[in-house]
Amino acid sequence: MKSKELVEKIKHRLGLETFDFNFDKEKDILRLNHKSLNRGMDISLPEIISKFQTMKEKAIDEVVYTIEQTFSAMEKEQSEGFHDLSSVYPVIRSTSFPVQSNEGYPFLTTDHTAETRIYYALDLGTTYRLIDESMLEKLNVQANQIREAARFSVKKLPTNTKKDEVAGNIFYFLNENDGYDASRILNESFLKEMEAEIEGDMTLSVPHQDVLIIGDIRNEVGYDVLAQMTMHFFSVGAVPITSLSFVYEKGELEPIFILAKNRVNKEQDEK
Repeated sequence: MKSKELVEKIKHRLGLETFDFNFDKEKDILRLNHKSLNRGMDISLPEIISKFQTMKEKAIDEVVYTIEQTFSAMEKEQSEGFHDLSSVYPVIRSTSFPVQSNEGYPFLTTDHTAETRIYYALDLGTTYRLIDESMLEKLNVQANQIREAARFSVKKLPTNTKKDEVAGNIFYFLNENDGYDASRILNESFLKEMEAEIEGDMTLSVPHQDVLIIGDIRNEVGYDVLAQMTMHFFSVGAVPITSLSFVYEKGELEPIFILAKNRVNKEQDEK
């Protein structure tokens, strides 16, 4: 599928009566402007085309759904105003994710790891809106209040996991599909509970928004299995984050490649 064909499909699905469309051929970006709201968003076409190769029409279904829910949230915000801070949650994103909104306002963020960054979202039911600095005045709060509310909210989310064993290694999958699965990596009390049950190395993976994988790695094969698993999840996720996993120890996250490097150096020193 080519970009021009994809643009026509999106236009047909969304309707010209609601949106104005501006296709930037050089940047391969489709700019949408909602006529009644007078607000817009940019859609990167290469990512959708790449997903279309394997997901076919489902890839277009996903982007159309995201667009509709995003503008639905904006309409709700415009008509009803903002909810209280109990509706604020942290959202994990890749460090390559945009740091400002389509309107040019910086998102409220917090550093997390070299691969991930924490954003903050106002939950609006079927979707959420990332909080940018322009919204703080409307919410009548300070940035630190948003961060504190998000830390509290993530602890209230359910932490049910499904367990699987591969080659003597145990993997736990958290997949509630509520938009905040990866965010559970910020729930320290939950991580400590899991750490108490794990016999080998505890790993954490957030390949995409809708899954948190906790590994109990008991042999070297486990790391190979984990690498393949996270790469698969990363490639199929609607909102990919990182294919890199982390070792969790004493409340700290360390990239696995650093752990492997340290082990090699240690083995060389012992020789």
